[in-house]
Amino acid sequence: MTFFNYITGITIGSLVANTVLNKGNHYLNDMINLIWWTILTFLVSLLTLKLPKAQTILAGEPTIVIKNGIILKKALKETGLNLDDLTMLLRDKDMFSIKEVDYAILEPNGKLSVLKKQEREKTRLYVPTEIITDGNLIKRNLEELGLDETWLYEKLKAQGIYSVGDVFYAEIQEDGSLHIEKKG
Repeated sequence: MTFFNYITGITIGSLVANTVLNKGNHYLNDMINLIWWTILTFLVSLLTLKLPKAQTILAGEPTIVIKNGIILKKALKETGLNLDDLTMLLRDKDMFSIKEVDYAILEPNGKLSVLKKQEREKTRLYVPTEIITDGNLIKRNLEELGLDETWLYEKLKAQGIYSVGDVFYAEIQEDGSLHIEKKG
């Protein structure tokens, strides 16, 4: 659950409770408030579906907090996650030592996704990472993997795709290959 969904649930619950418990004759005002909040929530949901940047602003984006077994202090600071919280989230994943972790990614919903070191195969070049979603290039992910747009366009061209806009979803695989799903 994202922060926006959490706040929306609390607000709608409060508005409904206020309507039910209100002993005055303000039912109409309470219902108008509830309807407006519901419409606002619906419009924000549509906005996040149509504009990926709005989704990032409202829900956030995944953040790598451990990379190649090293804690990224800057990422912890940016996310407001302290070491105690990080180790607690790791223990939730049955990881009792940071030495066991190859990658850890803090998801927008506050959960931690973890790749254990022993799970990492010698043939793995990359952690599977989305590069294109709904026709939009995620440059940050491409850069974090040490790849550039020229590499991506060559891979797309090899599969007969000449525009990022024609791709619904693309993901770098562990072996460096590119998984592509076209639009339509």
